[in-house]
Amino acid sequence: MTEIATARRSRITPEREAELYRAVLDLLREVGYDALTMDAVATRTRSSKATLYRQWGGKAELVAKAVRHDKPGASAGGVDTGSLRGDLHALTMRSDDCEMEQNSALMRGLAMAIHGSPDLLKAFKEHLIEPEMAEFRNVLQRAIDRGEVRADNPALDYVPHMMIGAFAARTMLDEQPPTQAFLLSYIDAVVLPALGVSTTT
Repeated sequence: MTEIATARRSRITPEREAELYRAVLDLLREVGYDALTMDAVATRTRSSKATLYRQWGGKAELVAKAVRHDKPGASAGGVDTGSLRGDLHALTMRSDDCEMEQNSALMRGLAMAIHGSPDLLKAFKEHLIEPEMAEFRNVLQRAIDRGEVRADNPALDYVPHMMIGAFAARTMLDEQPPTQAFLLSYIDAVVLPALGVSTTT
């Protein structure tokens, strides 16, 4: 039975999968998570609901995987520029300003939905939060191994909070979308000094 289920789940080609994810994100931006239905996804993508449920299990899993798939560098592996500053800058520059603005608006809407949906929270933790935290940990561990950051620096545990907080707070406090220039400046002015790293390396 496991082999049959795996074969069924593998019938969708990568191109078709990407097309489905784009349609899901379009619907999310149009109607929001709560109003998005598997019926609407099936209609938009000319799919059967049975196919969608067989492949993704439900709306929460489909939405989380669509958001993960749309993130620049999601399947490109970790960055390693040889310095912490270079790595954090490279992670930031995976998205251009237009993508950041779109993603910021999308994530604000999903943040509200996550609070009311245990299934969506679980799917986001599995497919977005945990992989991104693992990438941050790898970047920081390399910095420790290179001797750039002391292993006992208390700010190490808060780097993801600082980065995500800056992204989210930009719109709330400044009424402007996050941009590459803003986030790169933030990294140099806040994150690296907190870690005891020079901004000129």
